[in-house]
Amino acid sequence: QVQLVESGGGLVQAGDSLRLSCAASGRTFSGYAMGWFRQAPGKEREFVAGISWSGGTTYYADSVKGRFTISRDNAKNTVYLQMNSLKPEDTAVYYCASRSVARVVIWSSGYDYWGQGTQVTVSS
Repeated sequence: QVQLVESGGGLVQAGDSLRLSCAASGRTFSGYAMGWFRQAPGKEREFVAGISWSGGTTYYADSVKGRFTISRDNAKNTVYLQMNSLKPEDTAVYYCASRSVARVVIWSSGYDYWGQGTQVTVSS
């Protein structure tokens, strides 16, 4: 059984930075694409960033491009989301997700395993 555990969320001020981590267990980590999604209150879950199995391909939502960076350490079975210049509109629960194939995609239905989420709150 694949388990994904997010950490690193919290309450910050606008302009601050946070780094989210997602630790994976239960299967070989390196062969599969990973993604970060978020869901704000009253809104649908949306794609934030994704990374291929090797880390060589990354995708970002337009709303976070240039501010967020996704990366992975296959030796540590961990994927990261570095979030800089945070804005109040970034406030959401952030979810880590794993595919069962190597190629990254931006739609949530393409991901088979999900973490429980970590809350990020950005005050103005």
